[in-house]
Amino acid sequence: MNLKEKLTEKKAVLSVIGLGYVGLPLAVQFARAGFKTVGVDISADKVDKVNSGKSYIGDVSDEELREVIGKGMLRATTEFGVLKEVDTINICVPTPLRKTKDPDISYIVASVKEIKEALHAEQLITLESTTYPGTTEEVILPILEETGLKVGKDFYLAFSPERVDPGNENYKTKDIPKVVGGITEASTELAVNLYKMVGMNPIPVSSSKVAETVKLLENTFRSVNIGLVNEIALMCNKMGIDVWEVIDAAATKPFGFMPFYPGPGLGGHCIPIDPFYLSWKARMSGFEARFIELSGMINGEMPLHVVHRVADALNDQGKCLKGTKILIMGVSYKADIDDTRESPAFDIINLLQQRGTDVYYYDSYVENLVGVEGVKRIDYNGESIKGMDCAIIVTGHHNVDYGLLLDNCPLIFDSRNVFKGVKKDNIVKL
Repeated sequence: MNLKEKLTEKKAVLSVIGLGYVGLPLAVQFARAGFKTVGVDISADKVDKVNSGKSYIGDVSDEELREVIGKGMLRATTEFGVLKEVDTINICVPTPLRKTKDPDISYIVASVKEIKEALHAEQLITLESTTYPGTTEEVILPILEETGLKVGKDFYLAFSPERVDPGNENYKTKDIPKVVGGITEASTELAVNLYKMVGMNPIPVSSSKVAETVKLLENTFRSVNIGLVNEIALMCNKMGIDVWEVIDAAATKPFGFMPFYPGPGLGGHCIPIDPFYLSWKARMSGFEARFIELSGMINGEMPLHVVHRVADALNDQGKCLKGTKILIMGVSYKADIDDTRESPAFDIINLLQQRGTDVYYYDSYVENLVGVEGVKRIDYNGESIKGMDCAIIVTGHHNVDYGLLLDNCPLIFDSRNVFKGVKKDNIVKL
């Protein structure tokens, strides 16, 4: 029985490498679709939690996880040797940037080297980790073909970019179309068949390079437009214009305009990182991606802008940053999730601490703030807030009573327009 037949009859064993924000929901989707699925991760803690039905990802509930674990449709392991027993492998590992803003694909390469040791005929490997155009063909393929097996003949290789949006209630993993580009036509066909069989909507494209570039375009589009509106916000501040009112009025146009909103900086696993993958690859080809670099510079300067604005507002009250108590409201990178990856809150905290500020935080989703020292979490009540000189709203969660701030804090810097339409002397807007 070939792989296509195994997929069609749901006799194929599927696997996912990397059980994070992308990999775990994908593995659960595979299992719920009726395929026996194996999750592989180097973290023994994650593996133990998966096998015991305890989810650490907001988009996967304990109930969903326990259901597929209990039915024997999903199991997790730290042993890569299990890949010898599977028919498909989806790679969902991190792809961060180095400090030089060059791509770091070391997790991909490490995973592929493990796959190489387990590679067998009629096996499909699909990379989902965001990366620069050419990674699948120029990096992964040569490693796998060192086995003597040939792509399109013995095994199949494709790229399908993850499009996960943590916390989005309308679009879960199964609801988001999957762009698919294979190294060969047979690879594309099999990857498309895989996603169809697990209840997803595959969109085939002509090559893995096209699929890799699609993901980067999606997030570069957002980065550039956020950079534009952040610059408009800086400009409006100089001219005494309410940028939020400008955007809301412009958004009434039913065509030719899409509203983006300013903020204290970019966060998350995609937008602050992915555009630099594209600009790096373009630079290697002798092309300077100026929009990407400029928007990255503007977005990267927003945390410093926030600190300067807060310093000016405190100065108007006869205070300075040194020795001042400042409360950071919200440290996740966007509303209503516990994900703090690349959150601008970290930059703002570091900048404040460098200036001698005593920094505190409150986030209804984040109990422990990992990655910074000297920051204490407060109990969110009137008495605690009265002890603060200023509150900076970095992330606006919908389950927070911001009226407590309004009544008890002498100065509020609102970078998310939480107090829309509210005009009080103690509120400063971005």
